[in-house]
Amino acid sequence: MSAKTVSAKTGTGSAEIMASAAVAPSDVDSALGDLQAHLNLIFARTRSLWRESAARVHPELQVGGYKLLTFIDRAGTANAHELAERFEMDKSVISRQVRMLEELGLLESRPDERDGRLRVLSATASACSALAEVRRDYGSRLQAVIDELTPDEIRAASKAFRLLAEV
Repeated sequence: MSAKTVSAKTGTGSAEIMASAAVAPSDVDSALGDLQAHLNLIFARTRSLWRESAARVHPELQVGGYKLLTFIDRAGTANAHELAERFEMDKSVISRQVRMLEELGLLESRPDERDGRLRVLSATASACSALAEVRRDYGSRLQAVIDELTPDEIRAASKAFRLLAEV
């Protein structure tokens, strides 16, 4: 139930009339429910895509390792400390993932020239090639969806994603 206050002019001044009315679920509530449901679908699909993509890079690659590898590939190089900060993971977890990536032949490690205690991590050529292929395929699929949208729809989606990222 919602109460509305309505002001009315009378001959002697203002009189307030209280009106109560039952309010049905609003369009906003319904739209928010739809948005939440679709975001859940997007997140579920993203997790599925990460699993599929990891398997395409290497059959034994886990999703966590895939995320680290894609970050290193895009950054060019990284060290375990940077990865731990970026992914908010314990360094021991990072160390295990890095070791696995090295064992799979997807990651190379060398001493940092500025600080010998650190290791500089970089994706191998085969990892870079596999990741580029995954990105191309996903990019094509994404482009096919984007091609169905008008520029105004793309701008509206972009604004919505920007605002949601600030939540």
